[in-house]
Amino acid sequence: MTEMKSRAGEGLSPAQSSGQSPAAEAKAAMAGFLSEFNRFQDDVKSTLKHQEERLTMLNAKTMAYGRPALSVRAEVEAPHQKAFNAYLRSGDDDGLRGLTLEGKAMSTAVAADGGYLVDPQTAERIQSMLLSTASLRTLANVVQVEATSFDVIVDRSEVGSGWATEAAATTESATPVIERISIKLHELAAMPKASQRLLDDSAFDVEGWLAEKIATRFTRAEASAFINGDGVDKPRGFLTPTKVADASWVWGQIGYVPTGAAADFSASDPADCIINLVYALGADYRANGTFVMNSKTVGAVRKMKDADGRFLWSDGLAAGEPSRLMGYPVLVSEDMPDIAANAYAVAFGDFRAAYTIAERPDLRILRDPFSAKPNVLFYANKRVGGDITDYAAIKLLKIAVS
Repeated sequence: MTEMKSRAGEGLSPAQSSGQSPAAEAKAAMAGFLSEFNRFQDDVKSTLKHQEERLTMLNAKTMAYGRPALSVRAEVEAPHQKAFNAYLRSGDDDGLRGLTLEGKAMSTAVAADGGYLVDPQTAERIQSMLLSTASLRTLANVVQVEATSFDVIVDRSEVGSGWATEAAATTESATPVIERISIKLHELAAMPKASQRLLDDSAFDVEGWLAEKIATRFTRAEASAFINGDGVDKPRGFLTPTKVADASWVWGQIGYVPTGAAADFSASDPADCIINLVYALGADYRANGTFVMNSKTVGAVRKMKDADGRFLWSDGLAAGEPSRLMGYPVLVSEDMPDIAANAYAVAFGDFRAAYTIAERPDLRILRDPFSAKPNVLFYANKRVGGDITDYAAIKLLKIAVS
């Protein structure tokens, strides 16, 4: 009998077994669900609030330290810079060999003549250093080429002209003379060295050090060659061609004006030769004229006065503004000759028209850890050339009586 009652109670629901009605049971279940949902909602709100506080703190730190915005260009160039850094420090060239570069006629970082292309950041840093120095590069016409030479077509005569009438026959005018000047590119090299221990130091800025050393050596070599180069395995400087008195000047020569004294400026009228030099240059070139001289010559020239006692020299009025002589800017280049007998101490001309510099845009580095142990040599090379393209655009001042 008892067993039959227990089996009969097995088919009853918990509410029936506990004495609750189905409505009460549903109400209790709903209350439990709402309680669980409220706890879940509170947890979500707490998590979101915590995340918002963390983002606010990170944003405050970013603003406080002035971190630069992310750059897409930096992300693109970073693999090359990272691979180049690894090559400089340890000689590991796997990253450079597997790197594909975007550029003119370049599909790999490996050069045909040995070495690797410098990463864009370092190359741009070297180029800016070259432009910031007192070199003829800042005045001349600079072009970038992909060939081994650069040809300049020069028209060194005027097209003839004449007056014509409706009835009279028109005479034939003179034919212009066209000349081709070929500027060959020569290899400019530098070989700085550093110890392997220094390269292993992660705090050492190897790219900055290399850029500074290469730029310093390239600047010295270029500045000298653009003025005094003989054209043999180096650019031809503007002081190299044959120099004649300005009254006898012809194309292919550089005209000069004498100072009137054998070994210095004239004692009685030292400023007259500067005035003669300025107006010996054609009016078309004189508008963009610039003086080039060294520091010792500057020391003598800036003491000159006109007939009214006013100095011909005037310092720049703003930061970065060059000093001026008779209103024309002055480039101080230590590769110009000193004041001495028969020396060409001062040049005046429109150097953008007169001189052209041609160069390849790529700079290559070859790492040599064997030749100078325990130091590591870095052989850097680029190709550059220069020559006069307009002989009428430069005049020289010769320290001589005539």
